[in-house]
Amino acid sequence: MADKLIIVESPAKANTIKKFLGGSTKVVASMGHIRDLPKSKLGVNIENDFEPEYINIRGKGDLIKSLKKEAKNAKKVYLATDPDREGEAIAWHLAHILNLDEKENNRVTFNEITKNAVKEAIKQPRTLDKSLIDAQQARRVLDRIVGYQISPLLWKKVRPRSFCWACSISCS
Repeated sequence: MADKLIIVESPAKANTIKKFLGGSTKVVASMGHIRDLPKSKLGVNIENDFEPEYINIRGKGDLIKSLKKEAKNAKKVYLATDPDREGEAIAWHLAHILNLDEKENNRVTFNEITKNAVKEAIKQPRTLDKSLIDAQQARRVLDRIVGYQISPLLWKKVRPRSFCWACSISCS
Protein backbone atom coordinates (compact mmCIF):
# COMPACT_ATOMS: atom_id res chain seq x y z
CA MET A 1 0.00 0.00 0.00
CA ALA A 2 1.30 3.41 -0.99
CA ASP A 3 1.19 6.17 1.58
CA LYS A 4 0.84 8.71 -1.21
CA LEU A 5 -0.51 8.45 -4.74
CA ILE A 6 0.45 11.25 -7.09
CA ILE A 7 -1.36 11.51 -10.41
CA VAL A 8 0.30 13.49 -13.20
CA GLU A 9 -0.67 13.75 -16.88
CA SER A 10 2.22 12.04 -18.67
CA PRO A 11 4.11 8.78 -18.11
CA ALA A 12 7.45 10.54 -18.68
CA LYS A 13 6.68 12.99 -15.87
CA ALA A 14 5.55 10.12 -13.65
CA ASN A 15 8.84 8.27 -14.18
CA THR A 16 10.92 11.36 -13.41
CA ILE A 17 8.96 12.21 -10.26
CA LYS A 18 9.16 8.58 -9.03
CA LYS A 19 12.94 8.94 -9.00
CA PHE A 20 12.68 12.05 -6.78
CA LEU A 21 10.28 10.62 -4.20
CA GLY A 22 10.72 6.86 -4.01
CA GLY A 23 9.69 5.14 -0.79
CA SER A 24 6.02 4.46 -0.32
CA THR A 25 4.94 7.10 -2.87
CA LYS A 26 3.41 5.86 -6.10
CA VAL A 27 3.31 8.13 -9.16
CA VAL A 28 1.01 7.33 -12.08
CA ALA A 29 -0.18 9.10 -15.23
CA SER A 30 -3.75 9.93 -16.25
CA MET A 31 -2.66 10.18 -19.90
CA GLY A 32 -4.36 13.55 -20.21
CA HIS A 33 -8.14 13.91 -20.04
CA ILE A 34 -10.25 11.00 -18.79
CA ARG A 35 -13.67 12.61 -19.32
CA ASP A 36 -15.01 14.75 -22.15
CA LEU A 37 -18.16 15.71 -23.98
CA PRO A 38 -19.54 12.88 -26.14
CA LYS A 39 -18.46 13.03 -29.80
CA SER A 40 -21.78 11.72 -31.10
CA LYS A 41 -23.87 14.69 -29.95
CA LEU A 42 -23.60 18.29 -28.78
CA GLY A 43 -23.10 17.22 -25.14
CA VAL A 44 -24.16 20.63 -23.83
CA ASN A 45 -27.59 21.14 -22.28
CA ILE A 46 -28.48 24.50 -23.76
CA GLU A 47 -31.80 24.54 -21.90
CA ASN A 48 -30.09 24.14 -18.51
CA ASP A 49 -27.47 26.93 -18.25
CA PHE A 50 -25.27 25.28 -20.92
CA GLU A 51 -24.46 22.44 -18.53
CA PRO A 52 -21.79 20.12 -20.03
CA GLU A 53 -22.71 16.43 -20.19
CA TYR A 54 -19.43 14.64 -19.54
CA ILE A 55 -18.74 10.97 -20.20
CA ASN A 56 -15.67 8.82 -19.61
CA ILE A 57 -13.51 8.82 -22.74
CA ARG A 58 -13.78 5.62 -24.75
CA GLY A 59 -10.70 3.46 -24.32
CA LYS A 60 -9.84 4.84 -20.89
CA GLY A 61 -11.88 2.27 -18.93
CA ASP A 62 -8.91 0.13 -17.86
CA LEU A 63 -6.93 3.22 -16.87
CA ILE A 64 -9.85 4.56 -14.82
CA LYS A 65 -10.24 1.19 -13.11
CA SER A 66 -6.53 1.16 -12.30
CA LEU A 67 -6.58 4.73 -10.97
CA LYS A 68 -9.56 3.92 -8.74
CA LYS A 69 -7.77 0.87 -7.34
CA GLU A 70 -4.58 2.84 -6.67
CA ALA A 71 -6.53 5.69 -5.03
CA LYS A 72 -8.43 3.28 -2.82
CA ASN A 73 -5.17 1.73 -1.63
CA ALA A 74 -3.41 5.03 -0.93
CA LYS A 75 -3.61 6.98 2.32
CA LYS A 76 -3.43 10.30 0.43
CA VAL A 77 -4.05 11.17 -3.23
CA TYR A 78 -2.45 14.22 -4.84
CA LEU A 79 -3.60 15.55 -8.19
CA ALA A 80 -0.46 16.95 -9.84
CA THR A 81 -1.68 17.68 -13.35
CA ASP A 82 -0.32 20.67 -15.27
CA PRO A 83 -0.66 24.14 -13.68
CA ASP A 84 -3.01 25.57 -16.32
CA ARG A 85 -6.77 25.52 -16.96
CA GLU A 86 -6.60 22.18 -18.82
CA GLY A 87 -4.60 20.62 -15.99
CA GLU A 88 -7.03 22.00 -13.42
CA ALA A 89 -9.95 20.52 -15.35
CA ILE A 90 -8.19 17.15 -15.60
CA ALA A 91 -7.62 17.25 -11.82
CA TRP A 92 -11.32 18.10 -11.31
CA HIS A 93 -12.39 15.17 -13.49
CA LEU A 94 -9.98 12.88 -11.63
CA ALA A 95 -11.42 14.05 -8.30
CA HIS A 96 -14.90 13.23 -9.63
CA ILE A 97 -13.94 9.78 -10.93
CA LEU A 98 -12.02 8.91 -7.75
CA ASN A 99 -14.72 10.29 -5.43
CA LEU A 100 -12.32 12.75 -3.81
CA ASP A 101 -13.69 15.62 -1.78
CA GLU A 102 -13.22 18.78 -3.87
CA LYS A 103 -12.83 20.81 -0.68
CA GLU A 104 -9.88 18.71 0.43
CA ASN A 105 -6.34 19.99 -0.16
CA ASN A 106 -5.25 17.42 -2.71
CA ARG A 107 -4.15 19.61 -5.63
CA VAL A 108 -0.44 20.22 -6.09
CA THR A 109 1.23 22.19 -8.84
CA PHE A 110 4.80 22.85 -9.84
CA ASN A 111 6.28 24.80 -12.72
CA GLU A 112 9.42 22.75 -13.05
CA ILE A 113 10.16 19.06 -12.68
CA THR A 114 12.92 19.22 -10.11
CA LYS A 115 13.24 17.34 -6.86
CA ASN A 116 12.94 20.53 -4.82
CA ALA A 117 9.92 21.92 -6.74
CA VAL A 118 8.02 18.64 -6.48
CA LYS A 119 8.75 18.15 -2.78
CA GLU A 120 7.77 21.75 -1.97
CA ALA A 121 4.51 21.41 -3.92
CA ILE A 122 3.56 18.29 -1.98
CA LYS A 123 4.13 20.17 1.29
CA GLN A 124 1.64 22.85 0.18
CA PRO A 125 -1.42 21.20 -1.36
CA ARG A 126 -4.47 23.33 -2.10
CA THR A 127 -8.06 22.87 -3.16
CA LEU A 128 -9.09 22.80 -6.80
CA ASP A 129 -9.28 26.23 -8.42
CA LYS A 130 -12.91 26.61 -9.50
CA SER A 131 -12.11 29.70 -11.59
CA LEU A 132 -9.65 27.75 -13.75
CA ILE A 133 -12.09 24.85 -14.03
CA ASP A 134 -14.88 27.22 -15.08
CA ALA A 135 -12.58 28.87 -17.64
CA GLN A 136 -11.75 25.51 -19.22
CA GLN A 137 -15.38 24.42 -19.23
CA ALA A 138 -16.49 27.69 -20.84
CA ARG A 139 -13.88 27.28 -23.55
CA ARG A 140 -14.84 23.64 -24.14
CA VAL A 141 -18.56 24.42 -24.30
CA LEU A 142 -17.99 27.34 -26.70
CA ASP A 143 -15.74 25.19 -28.90
CA ARG A 144 -18.43 22.54 -29.02
CA ILE A 145 -21.27 24.93 -29.80
CA VAL A 146 -19.27 26.63 -32.55
CA GLY A 147 -18.00 23.33 -33.94
CA TYR A 148 -21.33 21.50 -33.93
CA GLN A 149 -23.82 24.27 -34.61
CA ILE A 150 -22.24 27.38 -36.11
CA SER A 151 -19.48 25.95 -38.33
CA PRO A 152 -21.83 23.74 -40.41
CA LEU A 153 -24.10 26.74 -40.97
CA LEU A 154 -21.16 28.91 -42.05
CA TRP A 155 -19.89 26.22 -44.41
CA LYS A 156 -23.31 26.00 -46.11
CA LYS A 157 -23.35 29.75 -46.66
CA VAL A 158 -19.68 30.26 -47.47
CA ARG A 159 -18.55 27.14 -49.35
CA PRO A 160 -20.42 27.87 -52.61
CA ARG A 161 -18.42 31.07 -53.07
CA SER A 162 -15.14 29.68 -51.67
CA PHE A 163 -14.70 32.60 -49.32
CA CYS A 164 -11.10 33.00 -48.24
CA TRP A 165 -10.93 33.78 -44.52
CA ALA A 166 -7.25 34.66 -44.77
CA CYS A 167 -7.73 37.53 -47.18
CA SER A 168 -11.45 38.20 -46.58
CA ILE A 169 -12.49 37.99 -50.21
CA SER A 170 -14.44 35.61 -52.41
CA CYS A 171 -12.03 33.44 -54.34
CA SER A 172 -14.45 32.16 -57.00
